[in-house]
Amino acid sequence: MSSESTRRRLNRILAMVPWVIANPYPRVSEVMERFGYRKRRELARDLSLLFVCGLPGYGPDDLMVAFIEDDRVVLDMADYFSRPLRLTPLEAIGLLSAGKAAAGFYPENPALDKAVQKLTSELFPEAAEALDAELPPEPEHLDTLRRAAADRKTARMTYLSMGANRISTREVEPSMVHTSLGWWYLSAYCRLAGGRRTFRVDRIRSLTVLDETFTPHPGPDPPTAEFTPSADSIYAVLALDDGARWVAEYYPVDIISDEAGELVVRFAMSDPRVAARLLVRLGGQARLVDGEEVAEETDRLRRAILARYGET
Repeated sequence: MSSESTRRRLNRILAMVPWVIANPYPRVSEVMERFGYRKRRELARDLSLLFVCGLPGYGPDDLMVAFIEDDRVVLDMADYFSRPLRLTPLEAIGLLSAGKAAAGFYPENPALDKAVQKLTSELFPEAAEALDAELPPEPEHLDTLRRAAADRKTARMTYLSMGANRISTREVEPSMVHTSLGWWYLSAYCRLAGGRRTFRVDRIRSLTVLDETFTPHPGPDPPTAEFTPSADSIYAVLALDDGARWVAEYYPVDIISDEAGELVVRFAMSDPRVAARLLVRLGGQARLVDGEEVAEETDRLRRAILARYGET
């Protein structure tokens, strides 16, 4: 299962739980139709996953009961999940500061302005201006990239990849610019890489907007917090036995082939140590098919472990 299908499955489960709690013991057909299940066994599989979920402590009275009985969906001992959790003060302030920063970046967004005003009035009813959020200074080329994204214009740039310490020339189709952790980033389809990539704007050494429009590729950038391969990313191909298939659900991978007994995936990472540690951990359940940097790091890690055992 790919990371995208895992995300869809989780979103469906999170939507289903409070609805079933609010509508006790619904018919299987009703749940399947409302939440888009095509087969009864898909619903049964998700309920089996819920059966072992619950609150910390994980005693018999802390875990949900979820199963199908005759033609009804049973979901009991799950009252805690019947309503959204309340934000802690720290979470609420973080949400408000992010909203204010986004409102400054998108000044004409009535829905966002209304949400920020409502949250501000709840947190600071007597001091609406008690919190101010500032975005990091805008680097060179940012406005040009914004206009290129809005006009759907292709751009040619020279870019410094810090991980490989080399400069490359790329043609990109800008999608959006955004800020995270004090840096500005460009999200774009890179023709050199043949896929979506994320670039730090301050590493762009030169930029030229071409007189060429583009049609956005299917699948716009999803507004989720997830790992997106960058121009500095490292790739490796791993073959996973049945006991290691969970890797495809836990890490951002592309499935190359899925045959009986072996799943082959393309693994993206920012540091080869990520895949090296995973290979050492999995032992005979996984093998490296391709990836020179990962192979070198895996060999170094194994030798370091053996040396440590020799010392003890």
